[in-house]
Amino acid sequence: MKKIIIRGGRPLKGEVTISGAKNSAVALIPAAILADSPVILEGVPDIQDVHSLIEILEIMGVKTHFADNQLEIDPRGIVSIPMPSGKINSLRASYYFMGALLGKFGEAVVGLPGGCYLGPRPIDLHFKGFEALGASVANEHGAIYLRSDKLKGDRIFLDMVSIGATINVMLAAVKAEGKTVIENAAREPEIIDVATLLNNMGAKIRGAGTNEIRIEGVSELHGCRHSIIPDRIEAGTYLSLAAAMGAGIKVNNVIYEHLESYIAKLEEIGVPMEISEDTIEVFPVQELKPTNLKTYPYPGFATDLQQPITPLLLKAAGTSEVTDTIYAKRTNHIPELVRMGANAQVEGNMVIINGPSKLNGAEVVASDLRAGACLVIAGLMAEGTTTITNVEYILRGYDHIIEKLTALGADIEMKEQL
Repeated sequence: MKKIIIRGGRPLKGEVTISGAKNSAVALIPAAILADSPVILEGVPDIQDVHSLIEILEIMGVKTHFADNQLEIDPRGIVSIPMPSGKINSLRASYYFMGALLGKFGEAVVGLPGGCYLGPRPIDLHFKGFEALGASVANEHGAIYLRSDKLKGDRIFLDMVSIGATINVMLAAVKAEGKTVIENAAREPEIIDVATLLNNMGAKIRGAGTNEIRIEGVSELHGCRHSIIPDRIEAGTYLSLAAAMGAGIKVNNVIYEHLESYIAKLEEIGVPMEISEDTIEVFPVQELKPTNLKTYPYPGFATDLQQPITPLLLKAAGTSEVTDTIYAKRTNHIPELVRMGANAQVEGNMVIINGPSKLNGAEVVASDLRAGACLVIAGLMAEGTTTITNVEYILRGYDHIIEKLTALGADIEMKEQL
C-alpha cells in the first residue's frame, strides 16, 4: 500500500504531455487477441490497469512485450481458459474479454468485473447484445459463461447509451456471420479508436462515432500497428490543476474536439487559455465565476471530469452546482474535500459548492480513480501537507503522475504506507 504526500500552495509552471487514453487502451488490449498475428499498440499508458491486462493475456498464453509506451501482443499461442477470479476481478475493463473471447473462440468464461464502485453499471446490456448475436449467457458460481456454436449478425438496440456495451458487442460482432447494426451506440472517441484498430486488422465497421454502428462480419483478422489517441480525461485533469494553481502551464498532446464541452465550461468560468492544434496553454487565473454543470454521454460534459473540476470551482466566488446524471454515487470525494475545509455538500446526485473556499492540508482517502485525481488537485491548492491514501486507484489511470507534477514544480512524493 502506498500514500501520496503533497506540500501544497506552490504555483506550478511549465509543460506536461498527455499520455495515451486509458479508456482506449483497456479495450484495445483485449481487442488485439482477435488477430491471428502480432498487434503493436503505440502510446500505451504505463498504468496499473494496463499491467493487469498484460498479466491476464499472459495467463492465456499470449506473448507480450511492453516498453517505452509500446505494447506488442502476439496472440498466436492463445488458449481459451476460464478466468473467473484473480486479476479479472481487479478492474472493470476486464469485461472486454467477454466480447473478444466470444468473437475469437465462440465461448468465454470470465469473472464478474471489478474496478471503482460508482453505483450500478448496466452489464445486462452486454449480455443482451451477446444473446442477440446467438450466444447463451449464464452466471455460474460468480463467473459469466458465454457459449455459441455460431455467432450471427443482428440488429441490436441498446436501451441506454453505454461505452462498455457498445465496445463489447463490436468485439463479438466483427467475426459474426452477416451484418450487425448497433443502435443507440455510444459516440465517445474511444469507440472510434477501437473501431479504427479493428478496421486496421481487417474488420468492416462503419458509423463509429455516431449513434448507429454497422458491422459486416469477416472470417479472419490480422495484426497491425496502431497509435492510441491522447487521454482526454487526463488532459482535463491537468487543465483543471493548471487553472487552479498554474503560473502558466502548457498541456501538450491534446485533441481539442474531444474536450469541447469541458473547455467551454472552463472558458465560461473565466479560465484564460490559448488553444493550438494539439496544445492548450493555460494562463494565470485572476478571478473565477461560479457555474452549474451536468454530466451527459459524449459529446456532453464527461462524468469522468466532474470530480477533477470540483476543486477549481472552490475558487469561484458564489455557488456552483454539479449534477452527475450518469453515476449518481460519484460524490465520495466531497466529504474528503470538506475535511480539507471546502464549503460543499451533497444533495442526491447534486454537489453544491460555495466559494471561495480556502483549503488546508489533511489526511484524505481516494475512493475511486477520479476522486483520487480531485484530491491531488485539492492537495496542490491547499496550505500545508495533504496525505492521500488508497492511491492504487490513482495509479490505475494516471501515467507517471508524480513525475509529471514534480516537473511542473509540485512538492509531491509517493511513499510506502507503514
